[in-house]
Amino acid sequence: MKKCLLAAAVAVALMAALPAQADDLLTGDVRLACEATLCLSSGERPSECAPSLKRYFSIKHRKLSDTIKGRLNFLKLCPASNEENMPQLVDAIAHGAGRCDAKELNRVMRYTVQVRQCPRYHYSRDRDSCPIVSKTYIRPSKPSYCKAYFEHGWTTAGDAVRYVGEEKNGGKWVDVR
Repeated sequence: MKKCLLAAAVAVALMAALPAQADDLLTGDVRLACEATLCLSSGERPSECAPSLKRYFSIKHRKLSDTIKGRLNFLKLCPASNEENMPQLVDAIAHGAGRCDAKELNRVMRYTVQVRQCPRYHYSRDRDSCPIVSKTYIRPSKPSYCKAYFEHGWTTAGDAVRYVGEEKNGGKWVDVR
């Protein structure tokens, strides 16, 4: 039910900025930008989203910050991007979409610690003789850009991933769908 209401709210906001004449239909990058905004607001990716998402994700630069800026400028081509609450949505999408799936969260939230690990049968009080081993864990918290993307009132993208397990015991991010 929440997804239906969300999709309807985003669609109404996108359509509010559009003129009613049939000959004024959006075309080109303007149309793709509006479609991308709608598609990236949802945790689902129907086949109708393929052209707009292909265009959105084809925007790549050497620096991540330039890629984000280019994608943000692309989404701003949509006339509805200036409507109420839309600038925050467009910003959250540009910073989070494609960077907040399980694979990327597992990569970004991974950290390594060095611990001294003594074998179970080691009875010596000399812990310095135990080897130091590297242990890798994945944090269960989301980066700020993912929080903004997932927790925006007009997106359901956060429903697509979740953390399972415990941080110190093999916990990781998984795709729900």
